[in-house]
Formats: sequence, C-alpha cells, structure tokens
Amino acid sequence: MAGRAPLRAAAAGIIIAILAVLVLAADQFAKHLALTDLAYEQPVHVIGNFLTFYLTKNSGAAFSLGAGVTWIFTIALSIVAVIIVWLAVTRVRSRAWAIILGLLLGGVLGNLADRLFREPGFAVGHVVDFIFTPWMMPAIYNVADMFITTMMVCVALLVLLGVRLDGSRERRRGAVASDASAPSGEQPDSSRHEG
Repeated sequence: MAGRAPLRAAAAGIIIAILAVLVLAADQFAKHLALTDLAYEQPVHVIGNFLTFYLTKNSGAAFSLGAGVTWIFTIALSIVAVIIVWLAVTRVRSRAWAIILGLLLGGVLGNLADRLFREPGFAVGHVVDFIFTPWMMPAIYNVADMFITTMMVCVALLVLLGVRLDGSRERRRGAVASDASAPSGEQPDSSRHEG
C-alpha cells in the first residue's frame, strides 16, 4: 500500500519554519513570564512535588555540566540549527521528518537565543530554566528542553523504523528475500513513501 506523495522542498521548508517559530515564541514567552513572575531560586509548588517552578539560570548543559565553557554550547547549538536548515532545504520531503525537525529546530533556537542574547553577554548567556518535576528527572529545564528531548526520541524512532528523510522506507532483509522469490514478471515497489 503506497503512502502519501513526498512533500515539495518548499512545503517541507515552510512546515519546518512555522513549527520552529512557534516553539521559539512559546519558549521565549514562557521564559519571559518566569523571569517576570518568579523569585530567583525560590520554589513554587504548582502541583505539590509533581510540578514545581524553580527559576534558575544555567551556564552549562543538563545538570549544569560544562558551566565554564558556555561558548562551546553556543557553537554546538548553532551547528545543529544550521544542519537542520540545510536538511530542510536539500533533503527533507517527509511530513514526519518535517514536523519533528521543525519542533527540534524551535527548541534549539530557544536555547540558542538565551546563549546569544542573555546575561552575562553575547555567546555566553545563561539559559533560563524553571520547570522542575522531581518524579521524572532531577534536572530543572524549560520549554525548549522539552521539545529538544522529545524530538530527539522521535528522530531515533524514525531512524529505527527506517523512515528516510525523503519519506521512503529502508528495505529490510526479509523483504528483499521475499522480493527475490517473487515471479519474474512482478516487480516489487521499492519507492514506497511514508508520511
């Protein structure tokens, strides 16, 4: 059964751009509210210990790792953003990949904006974190982090399922063996596209 036709380059780019802008806007708005309404490093129990707001600024990565080399995270985020944009322009024709990469790009840009424009200065800014869910993980995070983490899981799933950037699926060995035993007049469909 054939899936939907692949996206045109412009359509994939538009999907990625719109989702990235929406996630970036949501992240920066949430951080603005946190900075405006929360006292620094004072817990606010929203739902008991299930959800706590705890405003902090992180110069490092997760769990404050690499706090002394903030500029490295700025470069890493910039590289990831450039790779996603390059893929959007040159390779992505799958709806699933376009959606996932758009949401991932928005998360990356959310934290990159902090690195570039927040104190203490350009390219060494501290990321605003304020969401704490101790039952799930001991880290304090933000909206951008949520999109980065969940979309990386989705990227892994698409890779494991064999969905290529153009929407086609990798052929498995079992499928190749069964195709080889098909009658000579029948040609297997190797150009199947998935969302």
